[in-house]
Amino acid sequence: MKNKKKAIGFSRVINATKYSMLGFKSAIKYETAFRQELILLIIAYIVVMLINFSIYERILLLGSIGVVMIVELINSAIECVVDRIGYEKHELSGRAKDYGSAAVFLSLILTLILWIYLFACHFFP
Repeated sequence: MKNKKKAIGFSRVINATKYSMLGFKSAIKYETAFRQELILLIIAYIVVMLINFSIYERILLLGSIGVVMIVELINSAIECVVDRIGYEKHELSGRAKDYGSAAVFLSLILTLILWIYLFACHFFP
């Protein structure tokens, strides 16, 4: 293995930001679910700003969708690693993908519950 010079300080932050942006671009390009969640976030932002929610409610509502997007990125990373290893069926590979999918599903359910609860509290006090 080649001895790579590691970035330190501010250059490390710059490099980390560059790799993060590459990750976002890749997710937008290759991951349909991530694109759908990004559209959902934009629509949710508009809805939340049109309704007179408190700043804390807005943070919770939009943050919950942000959490879904984070979990989706982790799920996509798991799928990429499993697919990199091989496309043949293997019980552990299938379970890893299923666990990632279950995590996304659970984050979506929790987000939906939060949205229903806060909207109900706001409109039916």
